[in-house]
Amino acid sequence: MSKKPPQQHKESNDHISNETELLHIPVLLEKVIELLSPKTNETYLDLTAGYGGHARAILAKTGNASKMTLVDRDNFAIQQLESFRELGAKVVHDDFAHFIRSAIAGAKRYNMVLVDLGVSSPQLDKAERGFSLKRNGPLDMRMDQRQEKTAADIVNHASETVLQEIIERYGEEPPGRARAIARAITRARPILTTQVLADVILNTHRGRFQKTHPATRTFQAIRIELNRELEQVETLLKNIPALLEPGGRIAIISFHSLEDRLVKQYFADQANAGYEAELTLLTKKAILGKTDDVHNPRARSAILRVAVKK
Repeated sequence: MSKKPPQQHKESNDHISNETELLHIPVLLEKVIELLSPKTNETYLDLTAGYGGHARAILAKTGNASKMTLVDRDNFAIQQLESFRELGAKVVHDDFAHFIRSAIAGAKRYNMVLVDLGVSSPQLDKAERGFSLKRNGPLDMRMDQRQEKTAADIVNHASETVLQEIIERYGEEPPGRARAIARAITRARPILTTQVLADVILNTHRGRFQKTHPATRTFQAIRIELNRELEQVETLLKNIPALLEPGGRIAIISFHSLEDRLVKQYFADQANAGYEAELTLLTKKAILGKTDDVHNPRARSAILRVAVKK
């Protein structure tokens, strides 16, 4: 197959930029590009492609969309990635854990892999998605809208004990606080909107709060439980070496301590494995959005770790 002239790619890339740039500013973009170090015609797998911000920058370096595989489980994101599909990229509507298993079964390997574990700006900004306590909407929180179960099912049908466990484990609330929130939720049922849930939780809080709303951790906990987010990360970490070509690089961006704890431990295990290690760390210390991407407000909690396969 003949290569397209570079100018064609530049024009196509500009076209993609116009469609996606305003949707979501990619987090830690300069550092991701620097550490993944894309080269012409290298293969790229984006397991949380979102609206193509990182992929657009990678394409500008590799110059070949047909070498790109873009995965996302959000239907709105898949629609926004259509421009990449038109250029020859493979676009897959799937959660990344399931895709990883199928890719490995098919002996697929890549030069670069990126996983951005954050909730996207459009997910947070669209009230009807139910992710944000700042915008009143239905209790949805599904990353994959094909899924039947919603946040409302957890909030209204989980037992008080199960709710407490979810809030304590995934929201990292102290046991007494988690118990009080779970009890308040069960007593206020049915709860159908984000505003009502936020208010119920706020009423369990004593005194004023500063920057962080008292319901923030509970919203995070319900979202993580609903979308099985940590199970997705665990599947990723078990299979990283099998996804990479020798010399292949993987970049993982986390946004909260539960995710990053898993990633940090995996990378530490690799660093301490001696001759049995399959990866070499390219980031001895994590790269933080609050210091390396200061102009992007959504990057302030981002944590980037990168490694290369031996």
